[in-house]
Amino acid sequence: MRNLADRVYFALAACWLCAGLAAWAPAQADALSGVHRTEVGRATYYGQAFQGKTTASGIPFNKHTLVAAHPTYPFGTVLRVTNLRNHRHVDVRVVDRGPALFARARGVIIDLSHAAARKLGFLHRGWTRVRLEVVHWGSGADMATVGAPAGGHS
Repeated sequence: MRNLADRVYFALAACWLCAGLAAWAPAQADALSGVHRTEVGRATYYGQAFQGKTTASGIPFNKHTLVAAHPTYPFGTVLRVTNLRNHRHVDVRVVDRGPALFARARGVIIDLSHAAARKLGFLHRGWTRVRLEVVHWGSGADMATVGAPAGGHS
């Protein structure tokens, strides 16, 4: 009986460990396998106060380029952002971390530059529902040291 209990405990522990590891790093596993991911949620855009400030990737923020902040995707990742209200889309490059925790609690999954928000047509509203699709995985490197461009493409 003791041997059976040990086997059951071991099996449960192994399942728990595997489930924890799977939830721990899905973006990294997908980045290595080349699988493209999709997310749906709200998008907002950076305020004027961030213009020229250094982003988490090391480059200065420029509201006129097609860039974004995302909490987990590697720096340099190109995302296709589609406005689900009007079906406009734009490709942006992840150069910063965000949105802030209070915004994420309200369902905000990405902060966009002013230029990206303008192309998506939600400047007047301040936010919109979007779908994110990974177009190209970035390296995650500090972009200021590798000289990567700050703008995306549309």
